[in-house]
Amino acid sequence: MSSLTGAVVLVTGANGGIGSAFVAEALARGAVKVYATARTPRDWGDDRIVPLALDITDPASIAAAVEAAPDVTVLINNAGTLPPTWSLLDISADALRATMETNFIAPVMLAAAFAPVLTSRPESVLIDMHSVASWYAFGGAYSASKAALWSATNSLRLELAPRGTHVVGVHVGYVDTPMAAHDNGPKMLPADLVIHVFDTVEAGGYEVIADEVTTSIKAGLSAPVEALYPELKA
Repeated sequence: MSSLTGAVVLVTGANGGIGSAFVAEALARGAVKVYATARTPRDWGDDRIVPLALDITDPASIAAAVEAAPDVTVLINNAGTLPPTWSLLDISADALRATMETNFIAPVMLAAAFAPVLTSRPESVLIDMHSVASWYAFGGAYSASKAALWSATNSLRLELAPRGTHVVGVHVGYVDTPMAAHDNGPKMLPADLVIHVFDTVEAGGYEVIADEVTTSIKAGLSAPVEALYPELKA
């Protein structure tokens, strides 16, 4: 895709910080319509933005969204959740399933549901929001769910490329949103992240490495595991 001009975009988790930035930047780049989805959609005060109720973990809700948005050319799997604990030893089975359901299963099911819509459009795009946690296992169930989504994105890319849909995976550390309020370290601004993502989309890139910490972690993946996790040497 050389430009978002004329695109019809659907954003999951649109009410959040990153989701709102995706909505605004898509319009700034010429999108003619943005479906802003959430469990409880809000009024955006802009005729180009269509609020759309969507529970990404509910198959019936996904089917209703496909029916309501048959003209989508760019699907952005942005919605996600944090588990109640970072520890895989302490998390309950129900909380682990819920984390995997939201962060892994739901984006894959959305991609599958919208695949006929996307592949019927020239230069369509699927964007999956991963995390540096998909490569660095500090986040327990969260890291596991994002690692699973990363793998699924690679598989979806191979399946959808011959059908004309370009798939982009986004890896980033902390972003300045309420979801990252627990951390006091450096955070990327949502608007800066989204600019990076859409620049990559328009350039035909496949992967967004959004910040220095993510660049560093990716570079360490080919090293022995104890280099990535020096605490193992203690």
